[in-house]
Amino acid sequence: MNTNDIRPVINGFLARHEEQCLQERETHFGASLQRSFYIKTYGCQMNERDSESVAALLVARGYVRAGNEDSADIVLLNTCSVREVAEQKAIGKACLLLNRRGSNKVVGIMGCMAQNRGEALLETLPDLDLIVGTQQMHRIPDFLEQGESICALEEEVDSQNALAGRLDTPPSAFVSIMQGCNMGCSYCIVPKTRGRELSRPITDIVAEVQQLAQSGTKEVTLLGQIVTSYGLGSIAFQNKQSPFVQLLRAIEAIDGIKRIRFTSPHPSGFRADLIEAFGELNKLCPNVHLPLQSGSDKILKAMKRPYTVSKYRDIVDRLKTSRTGICFSTDIIVGFPGENEEDFQATLETFDAVGFDMAYLFKYSLRTGTPAEVLGDPIPEEEKERRNQVLIEKLAQRSLASHRTCVGQSVEVLVEGPAKRGNNRYWGRTPEFKKVFFDASNADLGQLLTIEIESATTTCLLGQQVSPIKQ
Repeated sequence: MNTNDIRPVINGFLARHEEQCLQERETHFGASLQRSFYIKTYGCQMNERDSESVAALLVARGYVRAGNEDSADIVLLNTCSVREVAEQKAIGKACLLLNRRGSNKVVGIMGCMAQNRGEALLETLPDLDLIVGTQQMHRIPDFLEQGESICALEEEVDSQNALAGRLDTPPSAFVSIMQGCNMGCSYCIVPKTRGRELSRPITDIVAEVQQLAQSGTKEVTLLGQIVTSYGLGSIAFQNKQSPFVQLLRAIEAIDGIKRIRFTSPHPSGFRADLIEAFGELNKLCPNVHLPLQSGSDKILKAMKRPYTVSKYRDIVDRLKTSRTGICFSTDIIVGFPGENEEDFQATLETFDAVGFDMAYLFKYSLRTGTPAEVLGDPIPEEEKERRNQVLIEKLAQRSLASHRTCVGQSVEVLVEGPAKRGNNRYWGRTPEFKKVFFDASNADLGQLLTIEIESATTTCLLGQQVSPIKQ
C-alpha cells in the first residue's frame, strides 16, 4: 500500500475529527479547550519510558492526561512485537476501542508493532487514525493537531534524542541511553522494529540524571535494547574503558543518586572494564540481568548468540569474584527449532549451576521477518509448555530458597510506594532487586530505610522498619 492508497483515510480522519473539534472548541469552550489522552503500554521498560515521554510531549502541547481509556478523547496503544501474542492483544484492544468509540475519539497505534506491520494494519483496522513507528513517536502531537500523516514509519536522524521528557519524578526512574540493536539474533524482531543502534551523548544523559537527582530521584535504570553496546562506534574508548563504563562512572559521581541499574545487556558486553566496575562503583547495584536464552551451545549457535555456555559461566564467576553477594536474573527461551531433550537438559543444568534469583521464561514464538523464520516452528506447543513448566517450578524453588536466606537479616530498601493493601504498609526494593513489603509508621517515596525481614515468599520479602531514614 502506498501513500496515495491511505489518503482517503487521512481525509476521513481530518474531516471526522478536526472540523468537529474546532467547532466545539469555538462554540462551547473557546480556544482553551483541552483534549484528553490515555496511553496503554505493552511490553518492555523501553516502551514504558517511550510512553512517558510521549505523554510529556502531549501535556506540553496542552493536552491533559485521562484517568482511563473510556474518558479519553485520544487513546494511543504503545505496542510490542517480541511475541505474536503481544501483537494480538494490542490488535484486539484496538478493535474494541474502534467498535465502541464516539465520533470524536481518536485511536492510534505506536511503537514496535506499528513499525513491524506498518500500513498492513489498515487491512485489519481500516478505521485506525494513527500508525506511528518507533522513530516518529515524538511527532505525535503534530500528527494529532495537523493531520500531516496517518502512517509515519520513516527512520529519522537523531531520533534517539527526541524522547527524553517526563511528567513525573519517581524515586526510581528509567533513563533511555540508546535505541536499536545490531546483534541480529535469529529469533528476534527488534532490529526490524527499532533499527540500528543509535546512542545519546554522555553529556545529555548525565544532565538528565542530574536533573532527576535534583528533583528527588534516588535510583536510575539505564535502558537500551543492548545497553552494553552503548556508544560503540560513536564514542571513543578511554583508558581501556568502553563508552558504557565511562557513562556508569560519570553517573556514579552525581550527588543524590544512590543506586544505578541497567537493562538489558548482552553477555558479549561484559569485558574486563565492566566486570571491574562492579567491584569499584559503590552505586552500581549488585544485581545483573544476564540473558542466557539457552544452556546448549548448539542452540546458542542456531540463535546466533556469539558466546558459549562456558564463556557465559565464566562471566558469572568473574562477576561473583568482583562483587560479593551479586544476584543474577536471566531470559530463557524453550522450544527453539532444533531443541531436543538433551539441549533442554543442558539448559536445566546451567540454570541450576548459576542459581538465578529471577528469570523471564518464554516459549519460542516464530516471528515473521526474523532469520529463524525459515526454520519454522516444529516443536509441538504441548512440549514447549512442558519444558516451560519445568523451568517455572525450578525458578520458584530457587527464588524461595534465596528469599529465605534473608529472613532475620536487616536490608536496605528504597521506598517506591504504598502497598495496595494495609495501613502504614509500603513496598520497595533492595540493592539486589528483591521486592520488600514492610510496615512503617511513616515513610515517604524515595527514602532509604533499614527493614528487618521477618518472612519470605517466592516473589517477595516481608518485614518491619527498624531504623531511621538513611541520608
